[in-house]
Amino acid sequence: MWTLKFLSLWLLATTVWAGAVPGQPPLDDDSDDDMHPDLQQIHSRTTARGLKKEKTREYWLEASKEHILEKLEYVRNEKKAKNIILFLGDGMGLATLAAARNYIGGEEQKLSFEKFPYTGLSKTYCVDKIVPDSASTSTSYLCGVKANYGTIGVNAHVRRGDCLAMANTTNHVFSIAKWAMDAGKAAGFVTTTRVTHASPSGNYAHTADREWENNALLEEACGDQAEQLDDIAVQLIHGEVGRKLKVMLGGGRRNFYDQELYKNGRRTDGRDLVAEFESLAKGNKYVKNRKNLLKVDAKETDRLLGLFSKSHLHYHLEQLADEENSEPTLEEMTEKAIEMLQQEENGYFLFVEGGKIDISHHDTMARIALDETAEFAKAIKRAKKLTSQKDTLIVVTSDHSHTFSVGGYQSRGSDIFGESKSTGTDGNPYLALSYANGKSFDSFYDTEAHQRVDPLSLLSDDAAQLFPATAPLESETHGGEDVGVFASGPWAHLFTGVYEQNTIPHLLAYAACVGDGQKACD
Repeated sequence: MWTLKFLSLWLLATTVWAGAVPGQPPLDDDSDDDMHPDLQQIHSRTTARGLKKEKTREYWLEASKEHILEKLEYVRNEKKAKNIILFLGDGMGLATLAAARNYIGGEEQKLSFEKFPYTGLSKTYCVDKIVPDSASTSTSYLCGVKANYGTIGVNAHVRRGDCLAMANTTNHVFSIAKWAMDAGKAAGFVTTTRVTHASPSGNYAHTADREWENNALLEEACGDQAEQLDDIAVQLIHGEVGRKLKVMLGGGRRNFYDQELYKNGRRTDGRDLVAEFESLAKGNKYVKNRKNLLKVDAKETDRLLGLFSKSHLHYHLEQLADEENSEPTLEEMTEKAIEMLQQEENGYFLFVEGGKIDISHHDTMARIALDETAEFAKAIKRAKKLTSQKDTLIVVTSDHSHTFSVGGYQSRGSDIFGESKSTGTDGNPYLALSYANGKSFDSFYDTEAHQRVDPLSLLSDDAAQLFPATAPLESETHGGEDVGVFASGPWAHLFTGVYEQNTIPHLLAYAACVGDGQKACD
């Protein structure tokens, strides 16, 4: 990973304001104050933000009145949704949202999609595990069926790695992308991960293992049975759903080329799937950098494939740090995808994933996770401006959360990346942001001395800094709590309440009158 240290001054200047507040020692064991200590208060950026008005009773009464009046003005839109956009913040749990508000300017701020009129919660567990992965959840929120951990586009009769069950097409389930195309609409997806990664693959693939992104991995796992199976990349180019998608933008060139044709290629079958895509039709266009993407003429392009990196796209902060960066932002890819799909008179379904929120959390890199969340919100804001809420249903959600948490009693307006304003019973401070597990454990705990390392001694100006983890793991895990759902547009009011995650595509289909289930047009 490129170093991001020289971005630190910019990062701190634009997103956080420091405020050090010494902590109070714990009181006696019987006191409730142990849980709610009376912490010393000093000046912080709260005052600088002009929030003194929060001290008055009138401020909160007026704010509540405005909220009620705003709610009363909402009018249910029960018109048929011509277009559907599903935004997926991979790993974007509620704690991530809370911390991201601080990152963009303060706890009282709202991310663009938090201003949507209707909100709900979805339950993310999969068939065989309490805490799911991004493969099983993509089957849930795209195909409307809960599945087993590690599988994509198949029902729960298929266990992870079961080649024979994968070959049985009666076990295959299809996504709302196909439902939309069957109804005469166009469909496409955008992601900051590999286009063959778990979340985007839910739109078009059927596989017993999310890892089978190229033929080499599939053949290694299934042996002779692999002859009757297609890897995920092949399914994108030639599959029943993949070959009809109008827009496919993200990373992952390595899974489309044989290693003899491309130095980073992972295929071993001699194939160049990009060339195969271009040869399928004259109107098919392939781009591999930001410049060429922005130059694409939507009116002259039938189908668009963009692969902008060998694997996942780089983090937004990495892109900023690289003067030679050639990758587009999520916002830019989203705008081009909408531009392409708006050429279709019958409307469209678009899936947009901010996939690197999840990847940075797995590495306990909280700063980057929050920046990726902010970038995700920018893409949603742009999509909102490019569409009309009269005919476009936009839903924002996550597949799962992480073990990431915001803890302690730091002052309003203080640095979210800094220390909490009390100390542990070991006399050391602790950071406001931390993880229940992950690779950073060894950095923050001295296993020989059997004591925590002072986390302040490890704080740096590097955006890729790790944050503390309680249990040692090579990769931090997902969390199992519910995730938020935010909706705007036709039938958005259906997304309120608490419901199973697999309900989401059925609600989308209802609003757009596609698929085989209940429809608003019935």
